[in-house]
Amino acid sequence: MTAVELAGITKRFPGVVANHDIHLTVRKGTVHALVGENGAGKSTLMKILYGMQKPDEGTIAIDGEQVSLSSPADAIARGIGMVHQHFMLADNLTVLENVVLGSEKLYGIGGRARRRITEISDRYGLGVRPDAMVEELGVAARQRVEILKVLYRGARTLILDEPTAVLVPQEVDALFDNLRELKSEGLSVIFISHKLGEVLSVADDITVIRRGTTVGTAVPSETTPRQLAEMMVGSELPTPETAESTVTDRPVLTVEKLRLTAPGGKALLDDVTFTIHAGEVLGIAGVEGNGQTELVDALIGLRHADSGTIRLGDEEITAWSTRKRREQGVGYIPEDRHRHGLLLEAPLWENRILGHVTEKPNAKGVWLDPKAAQEDTRRIVTAYDVRTPGIDVTAASLSGGNQQKLIVGREMSHKPRFLIAAHPTRGVDVGAQAAIWDHIREARREGLAVLLISADLDELIGLSDTLRVIYDGRLVADADPASITPEELGSAMTGAATGHLEHEEPPAAGPGTEDEAR
Repeated sequence: MTAVELAGITKRFPGVVANHDIHLTVRKGTVHALVGENGAGKSTLMKILYGMQKPDEGTIAIDGEQVSLSSPADAIARGIGMVHQHFMLADNLTVLENVVLGSEKLYGIGGRARRRITEISDRYGLGVRPDAMVEELGVAARQRVEILKVLYRGARTLILDEPTAVLVPQEVDALFDNLRELKSEGLSVIFISHKLGEVLSVADDITVIRRGTTVGTAVPSETTPRQLAEMMVGSELPTPETAESTVTDRPVLTVEKLRLTAPGGKALLDDVTFTIHAGEVLGIAGVEGNGQTELVDALIGLRHADSGTIRLGDEEITAWSTRKRREQGVGYIPEDRHRHGLLLEAPLWENRILGHVTEKPNAKGVWLDPKAAQEDTRRIVTAYDVRTPGIDVTAASLSGGNQQKLIVGREMSHKPRFLIAAHPTRGVDVGAQAAIWDHIREARREGLAVLLISADLDELIGLSDTLRVIYDGRLVADADPASITPEELGSAMTGAATGHLEHEEPPAAGPGTEDEAR
């Protein structure tokens, strides 16, 4: 039985064809993975299925019946639910209040709603408590609330957009268990991800789209990550591994006993101390919400620490403004490119100026130099393979991967001494990922000091020279990237291990084992 069938879907925007004659068939009771590089057309296709956009050509059939979807309300009424990559929850409300918001007519707002939420949670193993405050929930729990929200509204087909982007390995395993529960009840899942190993482990079927059109389907049991990557981008799967060490003994950034508290007095950062040398990548691992954002804010100057010091080279910069830090060589790839990295409705060349208004080539003396900024934007577009029809289009018109490459190009163009890279490849495809890794490695070889924060543990382990684990605002553990595994690192991120993390080899089998144990 077919849950969803998209046939001949074509969607045009001015100057670009986002989808061209795309075909997608999702079987009932299966997980169907949709993969493709950034800008391939995945988001547009899912917006069409969710009623957010209308196709110019093609048909949509749900449960065998051809339908017309003019709004998300139409899609929800037809049993389509979407869990977005960026969660849509109100922190100051309970789980129950978030779930019923906008759907009060279904089961009311009291006892019936609470019973229904508990019933769905138990049925699918979601472990969601209706009266819990959302602000007290971790990332994985919030995601389960989002899944419960769409199930509460009667979804039979769930669209999950990059659902594992912010999860540690143990949480990914738990999510996949939840998806298997959904499958066993006859529900269908459209799983969008750039993590090809995960796609192959959880999907029953895979559809690959490239440059806006379907290029093929794959059977997970008969496909390798390398083959899938080649279908997506026409090249092999990239690896973040860094072969040679470039670490010097010259400190670039020194942080000592940094402490930052919330207005109520709760410590957001406590006794944070570390040094990053020229040519070194220091990776910070941690479940989101454990102080990473506050650490980045303190280093870039968006928040000022209550105590402790920050030194850039020989100068103390603790009290410096963000602008002065930027002018003196602090680069910044922000965690949320839309909120902190780009002006979405401004043209690309104006975004090239962002954060570097007073620096060449953007400025000539005290005046802006638009012509020079435009010329340099063209250089960045070429050097960093930013796929765009021109530099006058808005940043919002670019795919996520191309937006990220523009930001990386902008920051690297100013030859920073120290780079804050917060989730530099989140939500980008394997092609953009490989390009960003290459640029970080190249700058590292030239002496750049990098603070790398990432939820992708393979990326952290592969790119970092040194690893630290942050938990509840403190650096609680360190590890050697050459020997640690993602699973061991993930365990420390939950607070289960502290100090220096040693890789544990499984005990050797054989006749000598018992004697050695004695």
